[in-house]
Amino acid sequence: MNITSETSGDLQILKVEETRIDAIAAIQFKDTVRKLTADQDNAVVLDLSNVEFIDSSGLGAIVAAMKLLGRDRPLHLAGLTPIVAKVFTLTRMERVFKIFKSPLDALKTNEAKSA
Repeated sequence: MNITSETSGDLQILKVEETRIDAIAAIQFKDTVRKLTADQDNAVVLDLSNVEFIDSSGLGAIVAAMKLLGRDRPLHLAGLTPIVAKVFTLTRMERVFKIFKSPLDALKTNEAKSA
């Protein structure tokens, strides 16, 4: 699975460069996130702006990634497309994750907390 990683301030931004996170991609997603976050200790923002479809397996993979990071490294979401946002709303997962309109919004919020 193609996911890029960038560190900005004290946030690691992972951008999913795929249009789907589904049953076929879920295992690869978890493995890639694990590899990209292994050497980091920052909070993580998952940029889903390219993702047009997510199913229950994809949702489970994102939850698994959150658990992998642990309590000390929150996983935030950003850039949800309308269909993906609806999945999070219908499953009430928007209560579990802090969701930002964009990674830039997450950075601004994080910088404001640090100041």
